[in-house]
Amino acid sequence: MNSVDDLTGKLRGGGYLADRGLATATFVALSLNRPLLLEGEVGVGKTEIAKVLATVLGRDLIRLQCHEGIDTNQALYEWDYARQLLYMRQATEVKAVFGPEFLLERPLLHAVRAGDRAVLLIDEIDRADDEFEAFLLEVLSDFQVTIPEIGTIKADKPPLVVLTSNRTRELHDALKRRCMYHWIDYPSAEREIEIVLLRQPDIAESLTRKVVEAVTRLRKLDLAKPPGVAETIDWARTLTLLGQTSLTPDVLDLTLGAVIKERDDLDLARASLHDA
Repeated sequence: MNSVDDLTGKLRGGGYLADRGLATATFVALSLNRPLLLEGEVGVGKTEIAKVLATVLGRDLIRLQCHEGIDTNQALYEWDYARQLLYMRQATEVKAVFGPEFLLERPLLHAVRAGDRAVLLIDEIDRADDEFEAFLLEVLSDFQVTIPEIGTIKADKPPLVVLTSNRTRELHDALKRRCMYHWIDYPSAEREIEIVLLRQPDIAESLTRKVVEAVTRLRKLDLAKPPGVAETIDWARTLTLLGQTSLTPDVLDLTLGAVIKERDDLDLARASLHDA
């Protein structure tokens, strides 16, 4: 990529509408080989940009989905104990059972081996614990992995790393300092309309405007899970699929499940939209 504008155009061609701030942060991360840390509400496009980057850059997407209790083995590598045991039972000659052929490659090791042929997506890092975050920081510092039985594997050139966080907990400063950081907020109404039409050009603009107006209203409520851009797109697609051109009370009741995913939120959303 030669410039921020060039990257913005590439992303748009891949169906992702990045604002100037996000495009700039991504361009710097690419140019300086720094991880890109994206925080923001659920459904604002943090994960999607990694997918689109892999497509437009012609790289493999390697995804590490973080969760509570994730450990280094799940992220790095494990030994295929079943295969090792089978080999030892059937072997007629002595052979090391801790060799490369018995290694189960997990996302981080896969990314180290792939190097700059990959985009490594570390999704929802805030769901992992402090210990795993510290381990991850070490890997991101030098992009090499030491396997005692095999040796050290190092990336000639690092992959592009995209970390996402929904900020369910505060990340450590050490990890943030290692990364290029950007906060993705909900888009303005006009920009959200543009995003929906870019992703789903078959949807009528008039319907899209009505949907975005309704979603904007919902985000102002005290919802447990406010709808993201992904839900806006789903709602517009649902209405188009059903042949609807407006949001009447009956249509709202029938399709609100495309945008609201919590039982208590449904009642609050219906009351607000019916009063609109």
